[in-house]
Amino acid sequence: MLMSINRSKTCVNGSLLRHIPGQAYLWLAVLIFGASSAITRKITELGAQHFMHGENPISLCNVLFVGNLCALLVFIVIYRHQLKRKTLSQLCQREWLSLAVVAVLAGALAPGLIFQALSTTSVTNVVLLGRLEPPLTLALSVWWLRERVNRWEWIGAIVAFVGVSLSILLQPVHAIMTAQSSVSMGLGELQAALGAGVLAIATILGKQHLAKVPLGIYSVVRTGLGTIVFFIIAMMLYGSHHFAGVFSPFLWKWMLLYGVVIVVVGQSFWIAGLRASSVSKASVIGSLSPIAGILAAYFILDEVPVSAHYIGGGIILLGLVLSRLGIRRYSSRSTQSKPAKTAEGQIQTGFRGI
Repeated sequence: MLMSINRSKTCVNGSLLRHIPGQAYLWLAVLIFGASSAITRKITELGAQHFMHGENPISLCNVLFVGNLCALLVFIVIYRHQLKRKTLSQLCQREWLSLAVVAVLAGALAPGLIFQALSTTSVTNVVLLGRLEPPLTLALSVWWLRERVNRWEWIGAIVAFVGVSLSILLQPVHAIMTAQSSVSMGLGELQAALGAGVLAIATILGKQHLAKVPLGIYSVVRTGLGTIVFFIIAMMLYGSHHFAGVFSPFLWKWMLLYGVVIVVVGQSFWIAGLRASSVSKASVIGSLSPIAGILAAYFILDEVPVSAHYIGGGIILLGLVLSRLGIRRYSSRSTQSKPAKTAEGQIQTGFRGI
């Protein structure tokens, strides 16, 4: 009797989950990803109120390192069925090498650059500069993968690039000066742009060599290897004292929440939405992540956008509209009728937390 009741409850719950529209998962994922930068800055500010040995236990390096460890543990639990010797042995040497390169780029270098940018410039600047990733990915796909791109996509990418540039160039000098000194003015913007470029390269490499690699193996290796590489680089640059607060209970409490919600739940919602939606719908929803990021910066951090942000953001949205109209016009028959089951690495939503 109890078994039949449990079975019926499981069926009801599964039925309810299946009836949730794919777009709902995508919207939730975009909201989570959009808020990730603002939440990262906010928890570092909270850490400043709980100093440990004279240092902030929730420094950006500790956030990246411990947050990655928390996410790695969750990924191992979720994808443990894929982490078997038989499955791992099916990957060829080229796939392992490509997986290692992508892990270093997307799991260590790009997040490190973006986190450093968050410490020296506004979240809104980081969010807008993150929109350099799609046009850079488009350009690399044409040059590197020899993919054919219609003129509307090119026009949209160029317009979006102009919007990103104007959002930074039109700001008054004092708006982009860092708290440290005027010498490092613009350093955060440069780091954010470099982070977007590194993510674009990682996306192309993943698209070229990792299309057949199971998602679980990709997630675990990228997170695990990226964490190790980041830790080694940070130790070389800053020394061991930089991770003095890594054992703080206050840090781990926030990182468990951060790693689970931002990384695992966000990515799980995104993948679930991709598999139940068309590529075009996922692309449109994913393109709105900058708006979610700017709104999150406003409500969480009280960052009020300046006129340059409105101008640049409006031009970026125009570029996105042009790109989507072109994609819809030229490939609606081939993309809108197919679920986006293999699009995890092809649709950019900007910074996704860790």
